Amino acid sequence: MSAQAPCRQHTPVTRAARLPMTALLALACAGFVTILTEALPAGLLPQMAEGLQVSEALVGQLVTVYALGSLLAAIPLVLATQTWPRRRLLLAAIAGFLFANSVTALASDYRLILAARFVAGISAGLLWALLAGYASRIAGPGNAGRAIAVAMVGTPLALSLGIPAGTLLGQQLGWRWTFGVMSLLSVGLLLWVRLVLPEHPGQREGERVPLGRVLRLPGVRQVLALMLLYVLAHNLLYTYIAPVLAMAGELPVERCLLLFGVAALLGIWIVGSLIDRRIQPLVLASIALFLLAAALLAAWPRETWALVTAIGIWGLAFGGVPTLFQTALARRAGASADLAQSMLVTGWNLAIAGGGLLGGLLLDRLGAASIAWAVLPLLLVTAGLALPARGWR
Repeated sequence: MSAQAPCRQHTPVTRAARLPMTALLALACAGFVTILTEALPAGLLPQMAEGLQVSEALVGQLVTVYALGSLLAAIPLVLATQTWPRRRLLLAAIAGFLFANSVTALASDYRLILAARFVAGISAGLLWALLAGYASRIAGPGNAGRAIAVAMVGTPLALSLGIPAGTLLGQQLGWRWTFGVMSLLSVGLLLWVRLVLPEHPGQREGERVPLGRVLRLPGVRQVLALMLLYVLAHNLLYTYIAPVLAMAGELPVERCLLLFGVAALLGIWIVGSLIDRRIQPLVLASIALFLLAAALLAAWPRETWALVTAIGIWGLAFGGVPTLFQTALARRAGASADLAQSMLVTGWNLAIAGGGLLGGLLLDRLGAASIAWAVLPLLLVTAGLALPARGWR
């Protein structure tokens, strides 16, 4: 992964500079495949539970074990491969998605699919550790914020188009077809990345920095702690969105996910426009909007208008969050951005795993209505962590 600007030096963004869009869109497509692979079980929860003859809570653990693979593998893999060529690593991560989605499409044993999801999670941990640094390197330091925003656009696109389309395909033709299509997408992505992304060398042996030193850099721990709580709150709700929506009656999951994703696209556009000047206000605005959405879901869980409004607000809040966290962390970490991003990946997926586990317990013991209530205190603590200015400037 490339070096970023030193911790407290910020290169002014050259707005007129042209970004290498073909290469950045290939990175965005890699993020699209990653998010789609991760989140599809949430949209297909009832269908997969019936097909595999397990409970919906167990299908939710397919998201959890994916996250577990990422959080266990990200830091060790980045440490072990610091000197490897970056494109080679990216291609290896995409090949992992091809393998895992093919197994999921064909296997009938829940345990085998669980193992495949763990492999997919390892691939995701490696890919997310590479993505921000790759984008900033091919765009140049003066355009790093905008380049990361473009590379991260695959996330809201997966949420707005991929997950609803995959959910609809799974409902119409069967969930296995959805994962089969994902395998074909992975094949196409392998070719695209190989053709358009320039190869970049890894770090030289003498450039390695100990992990503990990166963690002690000013602002790094604040950003990581904030990210952990925010993403825990998000995935607690998103993983079990189907049973939450079911409380309002016949509210189509795929249409609600489409609304979420379209709102997220607007959110990432706003963040991409302002990120180089307004990181902390954007973070605080995201938390405030998510709080409002969670309050609506908690107060009126059976009202269609409240759920639809909350999902739109929530999507707007979440759209630019990955870009905000990655850019803030890259600024703090400077030349050690690769290790910092691996810590972000680990924390992000720890939050995903925690959301899957906690949500499954709440769903089984207290019902779907308890999930939105559990989100509220998490977000209040998150807001408190975001208020100090250190770590955002």
